[in-house]
Amino acid sequence: MNKIVAKQNFSDNVVCFEIEAPLIAKSRKAGHFVIVRVGEKGERIPYTIASANPKKGTITLVIQRIGKSSKKISNLNVGDYVTDLVGPLGKATHIENFGTVVCAGGGVGVAPMLPIIEAMKNAGNRVISVLAARTKELIILEEQVRKHSDEVIIMTDDGSYGEKGLITAGVEKIIQREKVDLCVTIGPAVMMKFVSQLTKKYNIPTIASLNTIMVDGTGMCGACRVTVGGKTKFVCVDGPEFDAHQVDFDEMMLRLRAYD
Repeated sequence: MNKIVAKQNFSDNVVCFEIEAPLIAKSRKAGHFVIVRVGEKGERIPYTIASANPKKGTITLVIQRIGKSSKKISNLNVGDYVTDLVGPLGKATHIENFGTVVCAGGGVGVAPMLPIIEAMKNAGNRVISVLAARTKELIILEEQVRKHSDEVIIMTDDGSYGEKGLITAGVEKIIQREKVDLCVTIGPAVMMKFVSQLTKKYNIPTIASLNTIMVDGTGMCGACRVTVGGKTKFVCVDGPEFDAHQVDFDEMMLRLRAYD
């Protein structure tokens, strides 16, 4: 069992937890995720690690209240325990000095994007982060993102903060003014789909981090399967990051609705 040592409400439906997990904190890299379970009969839910503090032996997870299980986790408080926490899982993000990297994060997708932004910056890249949400209140981790970015562009659907428009407008604005060597996108599947379509038009290599339905997290059950380049891949062991231009996002979105 893993103890919750800090909790912060980012909004009505988004909660940030700091959880004791010393072994995971020491070994995790950007892009890794964990599977969380609350209760002996609880559902197994994957969450990408937003940050880690090896000295404290803690990891940070950002959780959005969507269904019954995520609400159950979100209702935990400091001093409570997570029944199971398994990880780090998945393949770490490939980090090198690409040049100029655009990191496009939507909604709670900014949380798993944060360690990638930090790692890309530490590798010597020029990092331009584009954060998007429906309203100002739903923009998260802005201060932390700014700390590791050369520039931050914020897009809101209603124009309540930053610029009004979709994330693709912010990304295209950058592409039109300077050379972009790589784009990384994390967020809702439909958002990643349109970011991918945009960057494909400009022949910019793009990585998408997928968060699909997962059960065991080891590739045995096949619940997280996606089609990439016409081949079946398992997000938990082959990903979670893939060449966005090869991902069948329409199929992925249909499968994500399985438990609606």
